[in-house]
Amino acid sequence: MSLPITSIRPPATIPALTPAAGSAQSGTGFSSELADAIGRVDQFQQNAQSTIGKFLNGEDEEVHKVALATQQAAMSFDLFVQVRNKVLSAYQEVMRMQM
Repeated sequence: MSLPITSIRPPATIPALTPAAGSAQSGTGFSSELADAIGRVDQFQQNAQSTIGKFLNGEDEEVHKVALATQQAAMSFDLFVQVRNKVLSAYQEVMRMQM
């Protein structure tokens, strides 16, 4: 005695995703988080350019502060690129899934 095979139907509604319990702000979306990250990376870049300009103009800026600012800007940009690559990879993986 076997049971007939029935097709799997998707749910009528998809439950809304809720933010993590420890998140500081509820209601922030991916686009706002992405804009914040881009803003922080841009701020690091501007800070590095400012310290380089002050150093080259002979203002009171020490070499190690210039090196730290440029390394911080480079590392934040590299981290942002790696996160972007992971997000794109996850998106491509989701798009390859068969439904």
